[in-house]
Amino acid sequence: MKKIALIVTILFTGTLIYSQKIGVVDTNYVLSKLPQYKEAENRLNTQVTQWQSDLQRLQAEYERKREAFENEKVLLVGDQLKLREKEVVDMETSIRNTIGARFGTNGEVNQLRSNLTKPFQDQIWNAIKTVSTKNNLGIVLDKSNNISVIFLDKKYDYTEAVLNLLGKTLPKTEETKSNTRPGVNEGGRTAPKVKGAMQRKAKTAESSK
Repeated sequence: MKKIALIVTILFTGTLIYSQKIGVVDTNYVLSKLPQYKEAENRLNTQVTQWQSDLQRLQAEYERKREAFENEKVLLVGDQLKLREKEVVDMETSIRNTIGARFGTNGEVNQLRSNLTKPFQDQIWNAIKTVSTKNNLGIVLDKSNNISVIFLDKKYDYTEAVLNLLGKTLPKTEETKSNTRPGVNEGGRTAPKVKGAMQRKAKTAESSK
């Protein structure tokens, strides 16, 4: 009886999932199109680059100190030897701790990145929820969340719908600039040819003399 109940449950669950309307959203793509996120990510990357430079500087200083110690330790005795050796060991430990604290699994970089994405993830989640309700979606998959999609019919991809709802598509000012032709102003009217008009006026003035 337990086996039969289990089989019925599996079949029912499979039928329920099959009957659900499924949609797909690429959240990474959505994030990449949010100007505020890109600005915040640039600030984070600048900070990370600075930390990497500081770490490289410390590493180079450590290598110089360690090499000097290795070359001079035969001349050192007693407390002087212990002090120089401790300096090298302490510096190595400090570098390892810095790497772990900033670039480790639970380091500052990952924490800052998590804090950076969370507000935008909340916005995307709310937009996905609204799009799901509007389109009667029972299941929404995140294309960027390690899901291998071999083929996807465009009608099941709701990424653009989420973007449009967020109102965070490419800035219209950029589109206007790229679509503006030389000699045509923003209102679509042909710009006056000032230079040609001035030349004609000059010729008329000369002929009247």
